[in-house]
Amino acid sequence: MHQDLFQSPDYYLIDDLLTNEHKMVRDSVRQWVKAEISPIIDDHCQRAVFPSHILPGLGALGCFGPTIPAEAGGGGLDYIAYGLMMQELERGDSGIRSTASVQGSLVMHPIYTFGSDVQRQRFLPRLATGELMGCFGLTEPDFGSNPAGLLTYYEEDGEDIILNGAKMWISNAPFADIALVWAKDPEGKIRGVIVERGMEGFSTPETKNKWSLRASATGELVLDNVRIPKSNILPGARGLKAPLSCLSSARYGIAWGAIGAAMDCYDTALRYAQERVQFDRPIGGFQLIQKKLAEMITEITKAQLMNWRLGVLRNEGKATAEQISMAKRNACDTALNISREARQILGAMGISGEYPIMRHMMNLESVVTYEGTHEVHLLITGMDITGLNAFS
Repeated sequence: MHQDLFQSPDYYLIDDLLTNEHKMVRDSVRQWVKAEISPIIDDHCQRAVFPSHILPGLGALGCFGPTIPAEAGGGGLDYIAYGLMMQELERGDSGIRSTASVQGSLVMHPIYTFGSDVQRQRFLPRLATGELMGCFGLTEPDFGSNPAGLLTYYEEDGEDIILNGAKMWISNAPFADIALVWAKDPEGKIRGVIVERGMEGFSTPETKNKWSLRASATGELVLDNVRIPKSNILPGARGLKAPLSCLSSARYGIAWGAIGAAMDCYDTALRYAQERVQFDRPIGGFQLIQKKLAEMITEITKAQLMNWRLGVLRNEGKATAEQISMAKRNACDTALNISREARQILGAMGISGEYPIMRHMMNLESVVTYEGTHEVHLLITGMDITGLNAFS
C-alpha cells in the first residue's frame, strides 16, 4: 500500500497569510487525502475506475459547495478556504478535485445564483452532502472553446419543454443524479435546465479509453426528446454570461488545484533526489538536479502568491474573470512543466505507478485544456490589456 509522505512546500511562509480557519480546513482535507485517496488512487487509475465510495467523505468534509452560504446548505466558507480545499484534493488526484469542482462551482453555484427558491431548497442540501451528485453540460461535440454556437435546444409544450441535443466530455456524467444542461430556448437565448436521472430520453454513456483522468468518471449527455417541467429551468440565467460565470468559479478552483499537483510532484522529486545515490552520492548534490528543484520551488511559490492574492480579491468581490483566466493558465502551465521536470529527476522510476508523477502529468494534460485552453486564456489576457478582440 502506498505511503503518503507529502510535506507541503512553503518557501515564502505563506501560512502566515492564512487564518487559523484556513489552516484547519486545509489540514483536515490533507489528512483525509492521505488516509482515503493516496492508498487507493493509483490502483483506481490503473483500472480506470472512479472510487465512488469516497463521495460521502467528500460531502462530510464540506468539499461540495463550500462557499455556498450555510443557510442554503453549503459550507459558508470564504474563497481562500475553498482554494486550499481544491489544492489538497488535486494533490491527491486531479479527478477527485474535478468531481468536487463540478459539484460545487458548476452545479450548486448556478442553482444558488440563478435558481428559484424551490430549486435551491430541493437540490442544494442534498448536493452538499453528496446524497445527490450533479454534472454540468455545456461542451458539445462541435462546440468547445466557442460555446455560443451550441446546438442543444428546447421547444415549449404546455407546462413542459422538450429538450434535444448532445454534450460530451462531461465530468461526473455517468453517475450524476442531475445534469445542469445549457440549451437554446425558442428565441435562441441560452438557458440552464435541470435534467433529472430517470427522465425518458436522457442517458449518460461513459467515455472509455482515456489516457488522462483515468480515475475520474467522464461521459456524454444524450438528450432525445426529453420532457422536462418548466419549473426545472433556472429563472435567473439568460444568455451565455450565466454559464461563463460558473466557469470562472471553477477555474478559480483549478488555479489552486493544479498547484496542488505541482506541489506533490516537487515533494516527490525532492525526496527522491535526497535518497537516490549515483556516483557515490545523492543525486540531489548535482548541479543540474538542484537547478531543476530550485526552479520548481520558485514557480510554485510564485503561483501560491498569485492564488492567495486572487483569493483575497475574490473575497472582496474584486476579482475579474480575466484575472481568474490568468491564474488558471499560469497554474496549469507551471504544474505541467514541474511534472515533466520531476519525471526526469526520477528517471525510469518516474513512469512507474510506485510514484504519482506520471499520473499527475497525464491528468494535467486534460486540466490545461478543459474550462478554457492555454491559448484561449492567453487571448483573454491579451484582449483585456489591449482592448482588441483576437477571437474574431
